[in-house]
Amino acid sequence: MTAVVTTDPTEVARCLSGGGIAAIPTETVYGLAACAQDRVAVARVYAVKNRPTDHPLIVHLSPSADPTVWGVLDDNALILAATHWPGPLTLLVPRTAHTPDWVTGGRDTVALRVPDHPLAIALLEQLDDALAAPSANTFGHVSPTTARHVLDDLGSSIDMVLDGGPCAVGLESTIVECAPSGLQILRPGSVDATQIEQTTGTSPGRLTGGSRAPGMLAAHYAPRARVILAGDSGEARRVAEQNGPAETVAVIDHEDTNEYARCLYAELRQADARGATVIVAVVPRHGSLAPAIADRLSKAAAGR
Repeated sequence: MTAVVTTDPTEVARCLSGGGIAAIPTETVYGLAACAQDRVAVARVYAVKNRPTDHPLIVHLSPSADPTVWGVLDDNALILAATHWPGPLTLLVPRTAHTPDWVTGGRDTVALRVPDHPLAIALLEQLDDALAAPSANTFGHVSPTTARHVLDDLGSSIDMVLDGGPCAVGLESTIVECAPSGLQILRPGSVDATQIEQTTGTSPGRLTGGSRAPGMLAAHYAPRARVILAGDSGEARRVAEQNGPAETVAVIDHEDTNEYARCLYAELRQADARGATVIVAVVPRHGSLAPAIADRLSKAAAGR
C-alpha cells in the first residue's frame, strides 16, 4: 500500500496520534516522524529506515513547547535556542527523566530542534507530544528534499506524507553539543561556527566520527553511483572526461552555496535515476554553507 500524500497537517496529526508514522517537511530535509513517547511507532521508524537502534533521533518541538521538559539547557543552549529557533539548529543536551530511551539511542543526551516550516509547525501545534524524526529515507541513502523523494524510498512502508514542497535549505540541521566543557559542532549545517560564536561569545570546537548524534558516520548520504570529489570546475571536467562517456557521468557544480545546498540531494538522486555510474562533485571553498556541503560530499564519496 502506498503512503497517502496530503497537504493537510490535521490529517497527519490524526495519523500520528493514532500510532502511525508519516514523512513531514522541514526547511532542511523531510523527516520520518513518530510521536516521541510512542515506543512502538518509534521502533517502526527505525525498522522502516533500517537504522541502527543505537543511533539517536532528533526530537522536534513546536515553537510553543518548553524544551526543558525534554532536556537540560545551560546558558549557551538557552541563548542558541532563543536566537535560532525555529530554524536549522539542533542542540544536543543532557536528557531529562521525561525523555525515553528509544529516542536517544540509550544515551544520556537528547537532540532537540524546532523546525522552521509552516506545515511542520502547524502539525506540531496540534499534537500533545513532540515528534522523533530522522530523515525520511533508507539509512545511509541520500536525504529527501521533496515528497517525491520520500515516496521513491519509503512510499510502500509508511502511512502518510505531508507535502510541503521542496525544502528551502536542503541540508540537515547543524548539531551543536552544549556541555560544561564548551560547545562542539557535531554536524555542520547552515548555522555556522561564526554565527554560533556571535550568538554565545564562545567559539565552538568541531568533533567528527562516532554516532553521538545523527549524521556523524564517515559514510552517509550516498547515492548508488560512485562520487568523486573535485577542487574546482576545471578539475571536475577533466575527471568527468576520464571516467566514461557523458551519459554515464554527472557533474555537480554551483557557485552559489545556498543554491548548491538546495540542489545537492536532488541532483544526486537525479544522477542515479538517469543511470549515471559516476558523479563528479566540486567541493566549494567559500561561503557559510561550504563546510556543510563539503561534509555531505565527503560522506557521500565514502559511501561507495
